[in-house]
Amino acid sequence: MEIYVVQPGDSLWSISNRYGVAIDVIVEANLLQDIPYLIPGQALVIPTQGQIYTVQPGDTLWSISRKFNVTVSSIVALNNISNPDLIYPGMKILIPGAGDAFGEIEVNGYIEPISVELDKRIVDDVGQYLTYISPFSYRVNRDGSLIALKDETILEQSARHNIAPLLVVTNFRNGNFDADLVHDLLTDNNAINNFIVNVINVIKNKNYYGLNIDFERIPPEDRQLYNDFLRKVTQRLHREGYIVSTALAPKPYDIKVGAWHGAHDYQAHGNIVDFVIIMTYEWGWSGGPPMAVAPIDEVRKVINYAVSVIPPQKIMMGMPLYGYDWPLPYTPGGGWARRVSPQEALQIAAKYGVYINYDTTAQSPYFYYTDTSGIQHVVWFEDARSVMAKFRLVNQYGLRGVSYWVLGQSFPQNWEVLDAMFKIKKLR
Repeated sequence: MEIYVVQPGDSLWSISNRYGVAIDVIVEANLLQDIPYLIPGQALVIPTQGQIYTVQPGDTLWSISRKFNVTVSSIVALNNISNPDLIYPGMKILIPGAGDAFGEIEVNGYIEPISVELDKRIVDDVGQYLTYISPFSYRVNRDGSLIALKDETILEQSARHNIAPLLVVTNFRNGNFDADLVHDLLTDNNAINNFIVNVINVIKNKNYYGLNIDFERIPPEDRQLYNDFLRKVTQRLHREGYIVSTALAPKPYDIKVGAWHGAHDYQAHGNIVDFVIIMTYEWGWSGGPPMAVAPIDEVRKVINYAVSVIPPQKIMMGMPLYGYDWPLPYTPGGGWARRVSPQEALQIAAKYGVYINYDTTAQSPYFYYTDTSGIQHVVWFEDARSVMAKFRLVNQYGLRGVSYWVLGQSFPQNWEVLDAMFKIKKLR
């Protein structure tokens, strides 16, 4: 697989001829049938198989690895190269094929139930790429009881794709995460015991693989209470043979204040649960100033801190399957940005005939357009380049894998790049 950035004057024929890949293969990989024409600045995934490369003057194994988006070590191992410094022009090198380059990872996808038909289609579309699926969400009450979710279709389809479902439980109520509710739960031993019993019953009755706890906006003074709660829950579920994971807000150091960050104790979670999902997205959010949703420089800061206190093999890095369309000028408390899928972002760019830019610091694409009412907009989204940058972090730090928010957003390039770089672990 390669990534090509469309230049002015390019055509599908010229790109197809350049790479020796059929036009219909490029169209299918990028869902170009949904877009009226190629957009300058647009990144395209070019599916290619393992191939023979002839070393050129000035080549190094590092430059070749970057060209084909594989690791140096994978090239060395595949070609049995004893001295990486002694490659020479004219030498033939086998480039690793799909899935051979970066090894095996686990992949989770959160999914919000919509309808029987849509839930089935969403799981069928991406099921081959998922280790876990996490229907969002069962909601906890103060007494530890659970408000159920219509997850039957998701669970049924997941079983057909050998996906291990995780029971997601949140403190979500009345449109937000409820700080008072979670405080009451954490301070009531009877409620905690009730919670554990109810969770185990749902897992057993619906054949879930394990539990994912996503408690947010916890009062920071309840940090230790939350850690103690997780110990009780994990010990009990482990006795029953189930895994436990948690969702953590992103932070570049041990922030101990604030409702979103203070109670999330990275080091304690790393010691207590089987793995954590770090929600490394929403720097750019619907009510905030326009910027990349998951800028790679900010994501790296969070992962740098996380691996210093949590074993890397216990960390799943969050990835967004969406972007935002902000009306301009941005004013705090003014109009909210609209969430768009990466595919919808490309459709907007094509409709208004604009150029797609790429921020090399954030490693994210963006563009400006003016709508039919004369209002200017800026759209930040994800593309093949931005997800590849994030996947490289997973490989660099030796992380357990990635977790997507949220399935159902059209982004075919993500799955093409994921499949080309990693093998996906299946547990069932």
